[in-house]
Amino acid sequence: MPSGTVAWWKHRDLAGRGMLPGRKRSTCPHCFGDPLDGPAYCYLLGLYLGDGHIVHPAQHRSPALSITCDDKWPGVTDSVERAMRVVLPHNRPCRVRRTGCHDVKVYSTHLVCHFPQHGPGKKHERPIVLEPWQRELADRHPWELLRGLIHSDGCRITNRATRTVRGEVRRHAYPRYLFTNTSPDIVRLFTDALDAVGVPWRSNRRASGAVNVSIARRAAVELLDAHVGPKD
Repeated sequence: MPSGTVAWWKHRDLAGRGMLPGRKRSTCPHCFGDPLDGPAYCYLLGLYLGDGHIVHPAQHRSPALSITCDDKWPGVTDSVERAMRVVLPHNRPCRVRRTGCHDVKVYSTHLVCHFPQHGPGKKHERPIVLEPWQRELADRHPWELLRGLIHSDGCRITNRATRTVRGEVRRHAYPRYLFTNTSPDIVRLFTDALDAVGVPWRSNRRASGAVNVSIARRAAVELLDAHVGPKD
């Protein structure tokens, strides 16, 4: 039996099972009906809405999703890369060093399918509205969306305060979560998710136009600690 014939049979067998080596197409639940991991996607969506952006340089054939991660939180950087690998299993993320941070990037021709909120200009200068399929996933996985938003534009801090009681100055400290964003639509997505999981919050607007959302009640902080936790 000629070896070329056997090699051709093996090639046809591998091709029929989708096991050929080499470059694979990017997965897409909308174009190809590929499965989408809901929790990982909602986490990545929160990251994109906070510190992410999609660009398509002229010299590249595919657009890139970049999530900027502070070097102070290497655990968050690892979580971002894991989520990219789960949502886009045929695409390999990379890390680009910046001053004090890294951009975690992944290239795919179907990024706009995954993140239809992409558009020209800054996110706070254009409407940010979830598509029905995104809304359904966010309703099913609100904690993962909150985790992504907090890991991008939020933090857990220790608030220190003083008060005078009967002439005596007393000091106390308590933990709280903060989320800050300029886009009213993204802030609304954050507070809607908090409402969905029963976490009370307060907000105030900065002079710059950004909105601070604060979660400070003890039970609410404990709930966020259990499902989100501080950055690591």
